[in-house]
Amino acid sequence: MKVYKSLESVKGPLVVLENVTGVAYKEIAKITLKNGRTLTGQVLEVHNDKAVVQVFEGTQGISLKDVKVSFSGETAKLGVSKKMLGRVFDGKGEPIDGLAHYPDKFLDIQGEPINPSARIQPEQFIQTGISTIDLLTPLIRGQKLPIFTVNGLPHNKLAAQIARQATVLDKAKFSVVFCAMGISQSEKDFFIETFKETGALANTALFLNLASDPSVERIMTPRAALTAAEYLAYEQGHHVLVILSDMTNYCESLREVSAARQEVPGRRGYPGYMYTDLALLYERAGVIEGAKGSVTQLPILTMPGDDKTHPVPDLTGYITEGQIILSRELYKKSIMPPINILGSLSRLKVGKGQLRDDCGAVADQLYACYATGRELRDLVAVVGEGALTDRERVYLDFAESFEKQFVHQTFDKNRTIMQTLGVAWKLLGMFERTELKKISPKILEKYHKQ
Repeated sequence: MKVYKSLESVKGPLVVLENVTGVAYKEIAKITLKNGRTLTGQVLEVHNDKAVVQVFEGTQGISLKDVKVSFSGETAKLGVSKKMLGRVFDGKGEPIDGLAHYPDKFLDIQGEPINPSARIQPEQFIQTGISTIDLLTPLIRGQKLPIFTVNGLPHNKLAAQIARQATVLDKAKFSVVFCAMGISQSEKDFFIETFKETGALANTALFLNLASDPSVERIMTPRAALTAAEYLAYEQGHHVLVILSDMTNYCESLREVSAARQEVPGRRGYPGYMYTDLALLYERAGVIEGAKGSVTQLPILTMPGDDKTHPVPDLTGYITEGQIILSRELYKKSIMPPINILGSLSRLKVGKGQLRDDCGAVADQLYACYATGRELRDLVAVVGEGALTDRERVYLDFAESFEKQFVHQTFDKNRTIMQTLGVAWKLLGMFERTELKKISPKILEKYHKQ
């Protein structure tokens, strides 16, 4: 193995070597400092006889001389095994729970693209226990359904709730891979303790990257988590839900590395290839023909400045199949979880025969009635409630009751889809049958309150 004993330059999280030969893109490098400390890096770029290496642990303390660099000839790999569930790993995939880890095999964290012709249309329902998601924006096996949030909203509590409660209605094996990027130490402790106390850790693999960890490691974290999910899904037959929080922190790390490489910036300073990079992550979700398991993704991202047109949510929206949007207005009214259903949607539908026959019609009717109630709420702010007719007052009361009884359920309430339908029909009982135009007479006769 050839050893290089000097660097040309150090730029942020990157080091540049010259006079290199036989080095490949994404190859893992070993960097040994004068004091014996060993760092790990990955080749980002090779041009002529120069190689750019991103150092996972950061470049602090690295000098241009008295350093030894060697290349392994291999890419970054994750050790995977059947016993990954119930374990806690850092952003690189190394265990941090004090227990030994004996991998069955090592897999390249870059993964492989799914052949489009091998994909199957997702249609199997995943129950999250949250009414607004299960009935109005259903999560489907193999789907990519992001959650758009803003600073100050409790998206971490929502992520933990979904990870604890999510399940499938058949007897298939189901597990969760929870990936957190750029979190604080207190958030790390919250996730670990929450999963331990509720017993959800036994069926979950946690990958936790702290804000104090090098930004380069943050770029590896979702890839390591998705590699673990693919192993559990396609080799162990699990239906795996991957929760990625917060993808905005991941994109900030991409921008930092891009700036260190002095690349021409794109929108708002983010690299021009960010769309491709995000697609390489999101498109690792899906249902593959002949595979017993599946990978479903629930990315969570913060919209900087509450701006939905910001590059991170904007590009995510192009790739994924819908979005769930959290509302600051509902949060101020103590509605938990504060999900704005009028701005949320799921582009995939549950397959026939999986849920009760009234689910689709009830969801459409709830949307219509709530939208009308919200419009009247804005009208009342101008003309006063006294100007409303009796019929309009029913819609106004429905909007208030819908938020307090259907949307609001706290972060420790787990509703089955049947309980969710029960709450929905109770609220729709506020209307005469003639007002429920989205529901067929047959279903009204069967379920509507007399």
